[in-house]
Amino acid sequence: MPDAVADRAQEPATTTIVLADDHTVIRNALRMLLDAEPGFEVVAEAGDADTALRYVRGHKPAVLLLDLNMPGRSSLEAVPEILAASPQTEIVVLTMQNEPAFARRALQAGVRGYVLKEAADAELVQAVRSAAAGDTYLQPALGARLAAGGESRQADELSERERDVLRLIALGHTNAEVAEQLFISIRTVESHRAHIQQKLRLSSRAELVRYALERGLVET
Repeated sequence: MPDAVADRAQEPATTTIVLADDHTVIRNALRMLLDAEPGFEVVAEAGDADTALRYVRGHKPAVLLLDLNMPGRSSLEAVPEILAASPQTEIVVLTMQNEPAFARRALQAGVRGYVLKEAADAELVQAVRSAAAGDTYLQPALGARLAAGGESRQADELSERERDVLRLIALGHTNAEVAEQLFISIRTVESHRAHIQQKLRLSSRAELVRYALERGLVET
């Protein structure tokens, strides 16, 4: 009996995890990956930041794996509230946003790790383990760019006209209204919008609005 007690005492504590990503296929893949790791247990899945907050408040997980771009409010905006609801929970961001500026803002908001969705499975597992241990993890390639100050100035790469179009879109105007205000054709607006989305690697109006707000292109 003493030996059995000693063996249990040496077993590592379980790292409980909440997954937050709006794509079910991605969540399923992440659950399979993490549940297969010794000492990991996924306790809940969320499809938006508010649901993630509710599950974190209820489960008090060791780690929240959080996608930046989900429906509803910005995940970054929710980070302080999530940390206040469960101070012992560490947050690892898993995202397609590969710009150092996003990583910097996430770390400043209080997240513990930042990993790109294109990363290898081993990197994600390492990020979760590091966060659970209280260590910061930044994907090496991104960390090197951040340390070197090599932040891409994507907003600066937009032309003045593209910035005007983005600003009006973020203010809620339709393509027709943008065309009318800028004295250009609707087809030209659509072309500008396509170029903006390609340059910024954003795919929806919500993402464009969030980007414009975060970069100060419109006032709240």
